[in-house]
Amino acid sequence: MAQNRAKKMQIGKAKNFKKAIKNLFQFSKKYLPIIIIALTLSVIASVLAVIGPNKLRDLTNEIQLGIMGTINMTNVLNIMYVLIAVYLTSSTFMAVQNLIMAKVSQGVSKKMRTEIDKKINRVPIKFVDSVAHGDLLSSVTNDVDTISQGLNSSIGTLVHSSTLLVATLIMMFVTNAILAATTILCSLLGFVLIAIIIAKSQKHFVAQQAGLAKVNAHIEEIYTGHSIVKLYNATKEETQKFEALNTSLFKSAFKSQFLGGLMMPIMNFIGNFGYVAVCVVGAALVLNGKTDIGTIFAFIMYARIFSNQLTQLSQSLGYMQSTAAASERVFELLGQEEMQDESHKTKQIDTQSVKGNVKFENICFGYDKDKPVIKDFSIEIKPGQKVAIVGKTGAGKTTIVNLLMRFYELDSGNIYIDGINTKDITRENIHDLFGMVLQDTWLFDGTLRENLVFNKQNITDEEIMKVCDVCGLNHYINSLPNGLDTVLDSNLTISAGQKQLLTIARAMIQNSPMIILDEATSSVDTRTEILIQKAMDNLSKGRTSFVIAHRLSTIKNADVIIVMQDGQIVEYGNHDALLAKNGIYHSLYNSQFEE
Repeated sequence: MAQNRAKKMQIGKAKNFKKAIKNLFQFSKKYLPIIIIALTLSVIASVLAVIGPNKLRDLTNEIQLGIMGTINMTNVLNIMYVLIAVYLTSSTFMAVQNLIMAKVSQGVSKKMRTEIDKKINRVPIKFVDSVAHGDLLSSVTNDVDTISQGLNSSIGTLVHSSTLLVATLIMMFVTNAILAATTILCSLLGFVLIAIIIAKSQKHFVAQQAGLAKVNAHIEEIYTGHSIVKLYNATKEETQKFEALNTSLFKSAFKSQFLGGLMMPIMNFIGNFGYVAVCVVGAALVLNGKTDIGTIFAFIMYARIFSNQLTQLSQSLGYMQSTAAASERVFELLGQEEMQDESHKTKQIDTQSVKGNVKFENICFGYDKDKPVIKDFSIEIKPGQKVAIVGKTGAGKTTIVNLLMRFYELDSGNIYIDGINTKDITRENIHDLFGMVLQDTWLFDGTLRENLVFNKQNITDEEIMKVCDVCGLNHYINSLPNGLDTVLDSNLTISAGQKQLLTIARAMIQNSPMIILDEATSSVDTRTEILIQKAMDNLSKGRTSFVIAHRLSTIKNADVIIVMQDGQIVEYGNHDALLAKNGIYHSLYNSQFEE
């Protein structure tokens, strides 16, 4: 299982930090006006914050004068009122800015999840089949959550810290150029170290997001097939694979978090070193009469603000690195090629009047262009015929159905339904024409009724129970605590055969004019198979039906049996005629009874 994933595509390899951030802001342009308001508030709050130390200088000087004489309490109180107003306004503006950015980040993440959901419905099945499902889940959950946290924590902080840094720088030079130069020289060392760390750590942040996706993909795959892993005693092997992925994630996460974590202690050291330098240089200036104690006190506060903002900036850049790595993955997914738009197609086959004539004309197809799976396949199915498609594994049986349903597009050739080329009608129209039962059963968390009438309106309980009676499900439904209202979830034990019966009943309730059965009875016992076979015979009356089967005893009554090998029809006829040929079908049929 996990080995196959190595062949699948992976979303999100490192490309360009700037491009990822640019795409993110482009995606968020709807919120640009409110972001500008939030950032304006942040700028005003930052400017107000740097006024405080200047007023504290005046307050300190007033107190110093009072020590030598009488303190002017009027001046002290006036300065205090100004400081209260300044700090209160600054804090209020920052609180509003945080509120706005929280709304923006959640709005962007909601929009992003919606766009991913829409994108999955627009990309070809080929893409979904080529990507590990856990990787897709990681994009919807982990990556979007990382982006949300990054927007909430980074944008406002970057603007606030940058503005505060510039404003503090200006105020320092206005107050005392020598002390300002001392502070900046001490901080330059921090800038250089942070630049080096950012350059080294970005690749590890990207690797962390990719590693997290691989772990999610492995867990989703192994936990889904947990019983198979236990059955084959593969716990040790799968645990080793998980350990390898987990170790790789640990290494990349450790390196990214370690390098990112270095920013804080480095900036703390630079900040404290700056305080010491300001005090030493300031003391020398005071002794020479070139400044006063209030200025030194103000400068210590400016130095603290300056170093704190450098620290905040370094943290925000760390968040932005994670955000950029997650954005690369999300926008690579959103940038995948989509299925062709079909809104211009006006032809339609009415489900009520369809006859069921299906014609395959010289079709060729390969999942890989260089490795054709279907080669020059041609056949015409008459209305109401039951057609069985048989052959060895890999012969192309399921591929024919995928092409008929336009899950994949033909490389060449045409498929006609009632004389209309399937290329000329929408995929939705084609899907309305077919009921489909697959070997892999799919039931969702919901009531039994909701599972049976999936996407079908105005179905009564009487109609549901009538179909369930035909499928032999009545006894099972009556044994459930709430009948049709029983919720199908992890707490309800349901066998593989019962799941298959429910999906068959669902197809019967859909009442589509044509039927596709892909190993539909593979998970039921012989007695149930006979019941289902009778039900399917009744369902198939008057309808064109396609049956893919390995258990050939189930298709003996088919009107036409197509035997495929290497993507081509090698034999064609009914059961008796093909047995009489003593060819490939004869060999396949008799192989079921060999010991």
